[in-house]
Amino acid sequence: MSCKLTTPELQKRKETVIASLKSKMTEKKELQVGFAFKFSGTDDILDELIEFIKTERECCDFFTFGLSVSGDKSEAWLELTGADGAKEFITTELGF
Repeated sequence: MSCKLTTPELQKRKETVIASLKSKMTEKKELQVGFAFKFSGTDDILDELIEFIKTERECCDFFTFGLSVSGDKSEAWLELTGADGAKEFITTELGF
């Protein structure tokens, strides 16, 4: 299991997109095969989460993404899961 981004590309992504999402995360739940991350449900956060999903599925096609959004814009949950090894990859490579 590996990301298709080269090391410098992955490092830049960690410093920008992933760091931005981590700073906006309000809760993290461990799941059996991954994690669920809670964010506020604003339109800006949703745009950022959708962009993250679109990019990650290009470089890490072993992930499964789930996005749950409350109608009152109070919260959004991103589930990031996958096959064996995905949970460890999320922790070690993405730093979540």
